[in-house]
Amino acid sequence: MAGMERAIDAEHLRRVYPKGGLFRRRGDTVAVDDISFHVPRGTVFGLLGPNGAGKTTTIKMLSTLLIPTAGWARVAGFDVVRQDRAVRRHLGVVLGGDRGLYGKLSARANLQYFGNLYGMTTDSIRRRTGEMLELVGLTERADDRVERFSRGMKQRLHLTKALLHDPPILILDEPTIGLDPAAAIDLRRAIAALVPRHSVLLTTHDMHEADQLCREIAIVDRGRVVAQGTPAELKSRVSGARRVVIETHETLNGRALEVERAIGALEPVRSVSIRPEDRGANLTILCDDTARTLDDTLSLLRRYPATIRTVTVIEPTLEDVFLSVAGRSFE
Repeated sequence: MAGMERAIDAEHLRRVYPKGGLFRRRGDTVAVDDISFHVPRGTVFGLLGPNGAGKTTTIKMLSTLLIPTAGWARVAGFDVVRQDRAVRRHLGVVLGGDRGLYGKLSARANLQYFGNLYGMTTDSIRRRTGEMLELVGLTERADDRVERFSRGMKQRLHLTKALLHDPPILILDEPTIGLDPAAAIDLRRAIAALVPRHSVLLTTHDMHEADQLCREIAIVDRGRVVAQGTPAELKSRVSGARRVVIETHETLNGRALEVERAIGALEPVRSVSIRPEDRGANLTILCDDTARTLDDTLSLLRRYPATIRTVTVIEPTLEDVFLSVAGRSFE
């Protein structure tokens, strides 16, 4: 079957919410304009973008909750419109928010209920419930009512519910939104543990989360993919964002211009500026390779009366990538 080497294929997806009827007119809301991407099997693929970028609408089309206005998509090789039931059998979905669990029931009872909805046998529900609760660290709270759970625990239980029928593909929509830092770290660890057994499509507006978890990222803005690649590839496209900042105890004793020229002649260096301070000097070096620049600069400074006080290495971030391709800040 075409696309079986990939977990998800999306081509030119578009979703328009008409104003006052089925026919397009002025004032229609274009939630997703033209989005294409492919999720390799056994990886975490990220859709990164600000709120309102079209991420949630995209995953609702992929999970058969919305019909695309245009374009097509396949999940596990099945068309999301014509083969929607097959898609659901191969897919687990975690949508943002607290809905979807029964607070008066225990965690175990919730999973038993959803396992019956999935058509699982009693033995398989019991086995998978134990495995999944252990995976997310909820074994000791398995028989507690969900209404007593923290938000982080509920999100981990949502992940367990999505994994219960052992789907090969998971779609996680903003799974750590609203969590405190410790709970977010726990959930990210659980997500990272899913691969390579599972393929994961993760939507997020958290730059650090995308950088940490995703092998590949598509950055979405105003319903379109504006950049795509591995985190390293995306950040390598940003010019002028790599800097080495060195503070010295000495003011270089009148040799600042000589030092500036010597550092400026180093191969990875684009520009250098030296600013005198009360008790030393600040060297800011713009470069293409921070590791090499740092090594060469420290070696060079040994020739001068300059005792190093602090060294700061600044690498480009995904925020810098978004700013470069969208022309505005992420927020």
